[in-house]
Amino acid sequence: MPLIIVTGFPTSGKTTRAKQLYSFLEERISAPTSTSTSPSTPATTTTATPPKYRLHLISDQTLSIPRSVYDLSSTPAHARSANASEKDARASIYGAVKRALSDRDIVVLDGLNYIKGWRYQLFCESKAVRTPSCVLQIGCDRERAKAVNEERLRRRRDGVGAWSGNENGEETNGLKQEDEDGDIEGPYEPANWENLVFRYEEPNPMTRWDSPLFTLIWEDDEARARQVFESMWDTIAGEARKVVRPNQATVQRSRDAGGDYLYILDKETQEIVKRILDQQSDDGGDEISISRGSGGDADELVVELPAGKKIGLPQLQRLRRAYMGLHRGGIGLEGVGNMGPERIRETFVGYLNDAFEKDG
Repeated sequence: MPLIIVTGFPTSGKTTRAKQLYSFLEERISAPTSTSTSPSTPATTTTATPPKYRLHLISDQTLSIPRSVYDLSSTPAHARSANASEKDARASIYGAVKRALSDRDIVVLDGLNYIKGWRYQLFCESKAVRTPSCVLQIGCDRERAKAVNEERLRRRRDGVGAWSGNENGEETNGLKQEDEDGDIEGPYEPANWENLVFRYEEPNPMTRWDSPLFTLIWEDDEARARQVFESMWDTIAGEARKVVRPNQATVQRSRDAGGDYLYILDKETQEIVKRILDQQSDDGGDEISISRGSGGDADELVVELPAGKKIGLPQLQRLRRAYMGLHRGGIGLEGVGNMGPERIRETFVGYLNDAFEKDG
């Protein structure tokens, strides 16, 4: 089922919005879908059906990833692009997303997700399992997000509990910046926060991996948030959901329906090599008849051996391996269609004749 990627500045309210979204989806998934009209039961009785979807919330917190992994202040400038701790963290998140994605699961990925290449990787993963994805951007101006982080730093120094207001100490549209246990979310170190904001790559709705793009800003109240969530639900699970097709370059081409393609490729080429070795003379220059099928006529295909020398097993096996290497991955098969035994024999005989002609 769909992948919802939450992104935004650090300390911009992403986790709060992700939890609101999770609660909304939980409500939609558990909502009754049908009402009983059986004569033996009252008309108002609701039929109990199992939920159609399962719901997952994945974040740094759920995976116990500390925010220090994004801190590059102690890393030399020349090594910052290869920040191992951040790459390990992304690998853990990617593994969790990959395990959860299926046709029955909705995954809400809460996190910075600030690199467009990372969002593209997630988009490709969802497309590989033929499930839609979308991006929810949390809009918050830089100064407000910075003030939230500074307030958290101050409260961490002072040992004060959770904070649920803005930088002026005022409650803002129910955006309580606290985790499920009521503890304040960990702040970023100032240099780390500045670096993450500098490196943040805004989602672009014109790119396929950042669309459809939905946006919620800091000031949006619960009613506005619910309106956006309704639009997201319609896009990923409602009537507006589009059919997701895998990349055509990764779709396996049609092969013989009667068995494993690689086995047939190996078997047919081995049989032709054996027939050449059995029928050629010591003087060379023979024409070896090869049937198109195992039980077909023996004069449909002809292998023309070079005159004046006998073809040995090493040379034939070398040509056979080269042919299999070309056809194992489907190289050059765009116009071939179904590569059944007859087509394999025909192309292999042609390949051998071309090779012998060049050697001659």
